[in-house]
Parts: sequence; C-alpha cells; structure tokens
Amino acid sequence: MIRILGTILAALLGLAFGSFLNVCLSRWPAGESVVKPRSHCRNCGRTLAWWENIPLLSWLALRGHCRTCKVKIGWRYPLVELAVSVLWALSAWISIPDFPLLPVAEKEAIAGAVAMMILGWLLIALAILDAENLWLPNFLTYPGIIVGIVLTSIFSAIGNEFFRPAHPMYFFWERAGSAAAAASVILLIRWTYWLVRHREGIGLGDAKLMAMLGAWLGLSGALLSFAIGVLLGAVFALVVLAVPAARRESDTWLLSKMPLGTFLCVGGIISALWGQPLIAAYLHLVGLR
Repeated sequence: MIRILGTILAALLGLAFGSFLNVCLSRWPAGESVVKPRSHCRNCGRTLAWWENIPLLSWLALRGHCRTCKVKIGWRYPLVELAVSVLWALSAWISIPDFPLLPVAEKEAIAGAVAMMILGWLLIALAILDAENLWLPNFLTYPGIIVGIVLTSIFSAIGNEFFRPAHPMYFFWERAGSAAAAASVILLIRWTYWLVRHREGIGLGDAKLMAMLGAWLGLSGALLSFAIGVLLGAVFALVVLAVPAARRESDTWLLSKMPLGTFLCVGGIISALWGQPLIAAYLHLVGLR
C-alpha cells in the first residue's frame, strides 16, 4: 500500500515539477528569471489564467495552441511534464519496497526515491537544454556533481540499498574519484580528436556531465551511461542519415554538431533505474559472474 501511494504521489509531484521545468527550459537560455514575470504566452505576452497552467490537462484543453493568438504550443511542454512524472513514479516504485518496513528503513527508502528524483530532474533538464540549444550549463552540472557526491556519501552511512554501502569517508573519496575518472573519458576522447583533426570534437560540458554521472552512479554506472548514450547517438545518426534529404546534404550533415549530452542523459536515466541488473547481466554474459 505504501508503495502504491508513494508512486501515485511521486507521479503527481512529477507533473508539477515538470511544469516548472518547462518554465526553466524556456527562460534559462534567454537569461530570464524563472520567478518573474508570471507564466505568459511567449508570442503575444498574455498572462496565463490559472487553469492554463495545469500540467498536461491545460495543453490538451487548449489543443496545443494559445487561447488568444492561436500560436502553437510545442510538444516539448506536455512531453517534459509526462517524462518527469513517469520517471518520478518509477523512482518511487523501484526504491520503496512492497511490504511493511521498520520506521528507519522506510525513511531510507523514501530518501532513496527522492535522490533518484533529483537526479532524474537534472538529467531531463540537461537533455532538453542540449537538444534544443547545445548547452549544458555549469549552474546545473557543478551543483549536480557536489550534491551527488554528498548524497551518495550520506547514503553509504545509512546503508541504503540504492547505493552500495561503504564507510562514509571512503565512499566520499570513491565517488569523487569516480566523477574525475568519468570526466577523463570524455577529456581523453576530446584530446585524441584534437590530435587527429586539430579541432574540438566534444565540448567540455559533456565532460562535466560525465563527472556528474560518476558522482551519482559511480564509475561503472557512468560508463554504462556512456555506452548507452553512444549507442543511442549512433542509432540516431544512422536514422537521420538514412533520410533522403540528409543524404543529399551528407557533407554538411557530417560537420554538424550532435547533442551528445542528450544521449548521455538518457543513458544516465536508464543506468540509474536499471543499471545494476544490466551490469550483472553483462558480467554473466561474458562469464565474469
């Protein structure tokens, strides 16, 4: 019962925080405040009524258009709200067991779910920002690294099952080392590409994102995120290149930038939710377990 109620509550909260994230995604690239002014149509400037700010339902009621100027409201708005809601529901469902626990264990389970929700919110924000603007802002990645190291160190002290138990200080330095090692993967690729092509191939933002994944998920989780992200990016590139228009402009397309950070974030979400089973399955497949 606790698991079901926690999942429903997390889903509803996810809709609300997804709606707030949409405000951030629209205003951060423009350098605007996320507090003032109130929510408004970015085309005609009309302040939205309260019922136009209800996650998902408002977009459906308005049929994806502004009530005044009829400008189209992009699909990103309902998709982000739905993505955060589903991700938070999954986080609660995975973290909270379906049987009664001691009071301390219940607090640990809830704290584990909250930690996964924070990471998920950050990764969705970074994924959209990179997809739309090729931008992984420092004001998200740097705090994300610090919070990840601190929270995972705290979880090591209370022995939460989502993070591998260890001595708090050992875990702190281990996660800090994981963040540095994960970032070095991108830096090595960046340096190698520079030696071969004499131009930048991967931005430093991707290195900071990998450091954040290492802080939250450990080195194995970050490497899994990287592998999944690279695979998804390669599939996306092949699909786009298969489009006739893209083939006609293949020279230009091959020189264009791809949002690697978006694919790394998707990989990070998969790794956070199902990383341990995936790693265990891989080790079993290669005969190491």
